[in-house]
Amino acid sequence: MSTAAHPTNVPRARSVEVTEELITAHLVDGRTISVPLWWSWRLSDATPSQRTKFEFIGDGLGIHWPDIDEDISIQGMLTGAPAKRPRKAR
Repeated sequence: MSTAAHPTNVPRARSVEVTEELITAHLVDGRTISVPLWWSWRLSDATPSQRTKFEFIGDGLGIHWPDIDEDISIQGMLTGAPAKRPRKAR
């Protein structure tokens, strides 16, 4: 049986804050990263109460908001682009 160590160079969150303007993740390595709230249209449309209810995915590799079914990875915050709002049917 082999066990794999968790890579130390993978960015992981230790805490998250969502304000009216920013999604901010405090990483275990001491960095703090932020993206504009509008990068997640689901979080942007959510109530302040819904924004505070999140859980970590894995060991802080991402964040999940169960009330609005939103997932954001830490890697995506570092390198990604905003989520696109679905098109409305004509």
